Amino acid sequence: MPSQSATFTLVNTHEPHRGRGRQLLKTHPEARRLITKEPITFAIIVACVGAQVLLAYMVSGLAWYWNLLVAYLVGAFFSHTLFVTIHEAAHNLIFKKTWQNTAAGIFANFPTVVPTAISFKNFHLQHHVHQGVHELDADLPDWYEAKLIRNYSIGKAIWLFFFPLFQVIRTLRCREVAAVDRFVVANIVAQLAFDAVIVYFFGWMALLYLFMSFWFSVGFHPLGARWIQEHYLTLDPEQETYSYYGRLNGINLNVGFHNEHHDLPSVPWTKLPELKALAPEFYEPLLHHTSYTRLFLRFVFDQEISLFSRITRPRREQREQTSAAR
Repeated sequence: MPSQSATFTLVNTHEPHRGRGRQLLKTHPEARRLITKEPITFAIIVACVGAQVLLAYMVSGLAWYWNLLVAYLVGAFFSHTLFVTIHEAAHNLIFKKTWQNTAAGIFANFPTVVPTAISFKNFHLQHHVHQGVHELDADLPDWYEAKLIRNYSIGKAIWLFFFPLFQVIRTLRCREVAAVDRFVVANIVAQLAFDAVIVYFFGWMALLYLFMSFWFSVGFHPLGARWIQEHYLTLDPEQETYSYYGRLNGINLNVGFHNEHHDLPSVPWTKLPELKALAPEFYEPLLHHTSYTRLFLRFVFDQEISLFSRITRPRREQREQTSAAR
């Protein structure tokens, strides 16, 4: 079990996925057939967007507390699935052309209320290339963030509730990543137009439902355990990426297959279980999670786990300087 620390775990090694992905393809060249596009993802986007708009209309006349309850128990699941489709679009895994994936991501973003699809893409791709590098990987907590929350249960619960806000603040440190481009602007304009239409036809309570569905889906909710599952040192002090093989993969598009995704990011969600089955010697030895609810509760109450329970690494040029000095 990892011990609670007052600092991140600093290593001077490369992230493990690129090398394992190359070795996997060398051992199993047939895995290349899994590198494809999955247009069925767009049909799921349309269905989820339609469901959220319909639910927003249905709850628009309810009291705010019923609105929030429906958002927590139902809307959060639709919203999280849409977030996964935005992730698929960010990797160009839906259609062949980049602009089509960009448009799909912006469309999937609509029920989220806040325009995040393209910004997420810009920062997420850096996470894959520079995993654990504090200046480039917005998936890592800020230093102040980890020092503020540490391993206190109430602090971790508050952190999960405000996770979307912390995630936005983190991006400010990643100054080398383009925060605004023409696609980000298009995302903002399209999102504001959608939000205005929802308010005009259904009212503010409908918009509140959509926003809280998004807020719960990535925060204080069993689904929020996904952010802990992926890279926090919850089971081993040296394994920095974990997969989740539980029931929620069925409705969240196999988002739990995180080691598989990092190893071969060009494999769409429908093929990730097949990748795992194709190369069991690469994935069966790795520790994994089977319950988001159990992990959620353990993260909050286990004082051995804190926001410092992450592996970090220096930038490439710093690693090279360290190696040269040795």
